[in-house]
Amino acid sequence: MNKLMLRPLEDEAPVKVTVDLPPSTHRNLLAYAQVHAAQTGGKVAEPARLVVPMLDQLMAAIARSFAGAKGG
Repeated sequence: MNKLMLRPLEDEAPVKVTVDLPPSTHRNLLAYAQVHAAQTGGKVAEPARLVVPMLDQLMAAIARSFAGAKGG
């Protein structure tokens, strides 16, 4: 099994955003939450709790990608 890249989830005050997900994406988030809990030793998170750290990680990767494309 590959090690997941997502850090442990922080307990912060959220800002409400509503998004409609296809059922397949929701199922994938549920499966990811189970693996994440097993690897971090935490509880299985609600899928919505995974979205922000996943987006943060994606946005950081994109920013690094753009910085590399600009030459640093």
